[in-house]
Amino acid sequence: IIERRYDSGSTIYCTQFRKSDWHKRLGGGVHADAIMDRIVHNAVWFDTGQLNMREQLAKASTN
Repeated sequence: IIERRYDSGSTIYCTQFRKSDWHKRLGGGVHADAIMDRIVHNAVWFDTGQLNMREQLAKASTN
């Protein structure tokens, strides 16, 4: 999927993991290098901070 969309359309990745952990979580090695190469270059990153919506909603429902 990544290869077909590369350089032809937008793809949104949403994750709870830090960017620095992605390579290891993808299994490392050559395949992880290829995936990361396509994801990282020409990317726009939006950091939503440390807010955990599950915790916020749990607190709100108990009040």
